[in-house]
Amino acid sequence: MKIFTSQGRPLVALAAALLIAGCGQDDAASQQAGAGGEQQMPPKAVEVGTLQRQDLPLDKSYPSKLRSDQEVTLVARVTGYLEERKFEPGDMVEEGQSLYSIEPDLYQSTVEQREADLASAQATLARAQRDANRFQQLAAQNSVSRQQVDQALADARVANASVAQAQAALNSAKLDLNYADVKAPVSGLISLSQVNIGNLVSSGTELATITPLDPLEVRFQLPQRDAFELRRQLQDQKVTDIGATLEVPGMEGQPSSQLKGHLEFLGARVDTGTSTVQAQATFANPEGSILPGQFVRVRLDGMKRFNVLAVPELAMTQGLMGPQVFVLDEDNIARARPVQLGEPAGAWQILVGGIEAGERVVVGDPSSIKPGTPIEPQPFDGDAEALMQQFMQEQQQQQAQQQAAAGGGEPAAAAGDGAAEAPAASQSAAPTEEAPANDSAEAATGNSGDAAQQVPMSSDAESDPEAQEAQGAGNE
Repeated sequence: MKIFTSQGRPLVALAAALLIAGCGQDDAASQQAGAGGEQQMPPKAVEVGTLQRQDLPLDKSYPSKLRSDQEVTLVARVTGYLEERKFEPGDMVEEGQSLYSIEPDLYQSTVEQREADLASAQATLARAQRDANRFQQLAAQNSVSRQQVDQALADARVANASVAQAQAALNSAKLDLNYADVKAPVSGLISLSQVNIGNLVSSGTELATITPLDPLEVRFQLPQRDAFELRRQLQDQKVTDIGATLEVPGMEGQPSSQLKGHLEFLGARVDTGTSTVQAQATFANPEGSILPGQFVRVRLDGMKRFNVLAVPELAMTQGLMGPQVFVLDEDNIARARPVQLGEPAGAWQILVGGIEAGERVVVGDPSSIKPGTPIEPQPFDGDAEALMQQFMQEQQQQQAQQQAAAGGGEPAAAAGDGAAEAPAASQSAAPTEEAPANDSAEAATGNSGDAAQQVPMSSDAESDPEAQEAQGAGNE
């Protein structure tokens, strides 16, 4: 019985101590859980815009090939030997400039002959007219017969026709003489001569080609929708009022070239094979730096999409359901919304489905936003391009800071090693200064150490057979 009473009290005390410690841990855990449940994510400040329908200018270009509609191929119009070439290949020739001579003396003599024939016909006509007048006067006096009068009048008419025929022959000879001197019909750059001096040419022989370089024309195909939108703009302005920009890709790393011009023609029918409408634009090329035949892109000024919904391109993200934007609910909580994309319009992205006008959309940087994130809406002035530039500047600043941090990592590590050595030294010196305090702490905790030693004592009693028998007798 004494053994039971002597060992039962420590066991009861130990159980009570363990129960109190467990309750304390449960209270601490419940307090920590309550504190964690009450903590909320702070709202993220980001630009938010209300979606409204608007007219957006398009930034679109169309592939095409440069051409010169006024390009002319010089062709001989008379037959003869090519006697003279009055230009050097590759020269810039002016309209009306003489370029070739094709036996001008021969055609000059033909002109003189036709002039003589005309003079002879005119003399015959004058005599026939006098005879006709004379016979008419004699007929009034009944001195000649009526047949003689009619014959004189007929001879006069034949002579008149001969004059007209001679005049036509003279005009034809003058034309041939003019064609013998081949002149430039337009101003432009002339090519190599196709026929050498001294060769016989005939009507239809190609001699050279003249290509005007200013202005240049370009024909391109507009998609059906773009053509319809463009015709909608033409209700308030003329075709030639629509500006155009010609972009020529640079060669071997050189910058691209540009020319300014205007729209010249917009077709009135849709090609059934390609669903496109033909258009033509004209561009001034005073320096002749761009040549026909180059592949270029044409950009029309003022192209718009009317009454569309759009968000800044920065607001677009990619979700599991495809392209999406973040829409705010009544509590300013971000909700992911899948949308259907239209075409881009500069810094804007046109939306064709999945969202309605009047909804609030996150237009700032959505990279750190997740569904359910509270948002602190910031005003958006409607300038998507400026928003994108601000985002790019922030990204560049972050990259610069990261690079600066990476470059200064080794000195920081060295400083950290020195700081680590200082606490080690202080720890080695601390025991000598705090020895009395430790002695008093050991004296104060001596009783608790004795109580803790009662646990192995109970385990020793359980392992001893004699103690187990005594404990069993006490229980009985």
